[in-house]
Amino acid sequence: MATRSYLICQLCSDKSFHALNDVVLRSVAVRLVNIEAEIDGTALTTYRADGVIVATATGSTSYSLASGGPILHPQSKEIVLQPVSCHLGLSHALVLPPQSTVDLKVALKEKVILSIDGQVELPLSDGQNIRVKLSPHIARFLRIHEPTYFYSSLWQKLGGGRNEI
Repeated sequence: MATRSYLICQLCSDKSFHALNDVVLRSVAVRLVNIEAEIDGTALTTYRADGVIVATATGSTSYSLASGGPILHPQSKEIVLQPVSCHLGLSHALVLPPQSTVDLKVALKEKVILSIDGQVELPLSDGQNIRVKLSPHIARFLRIHEPTYFYSSLWQKLGGGRNEI
């Protein structure tokens, strides 16, 4: 049996969503948006980017990886904070400890989409906040491969072992 972490995303004080892969704030249009980020109540930066991804280890091998983020072992409990095509602000991914809380605020005059695992999409407008942290819930998966299968599978999916000419 393998376990995976979930994220919980709180929108205002009345709505919350769980994500196995990622929570993404992205521009409604093809343009940069300003998103203010805080970690554990301390201001980090204002991203001027196409968006911002908060990912679990499971999500680290999807959109976050495509945006230049790190690969975490699937059973890792750390959280990835990854800007998407960052123009200004901190342009590298951060790997945060499991107890971290990430607050993202849509800057004034900005319109963004909140995406939860690419399934739920909600429009947000200027001044709205979301809070993302590790959920107390976990996902359980039946493992049919050896624990080390992750590494060989990853190597194959990333093009390893191909004969280059």
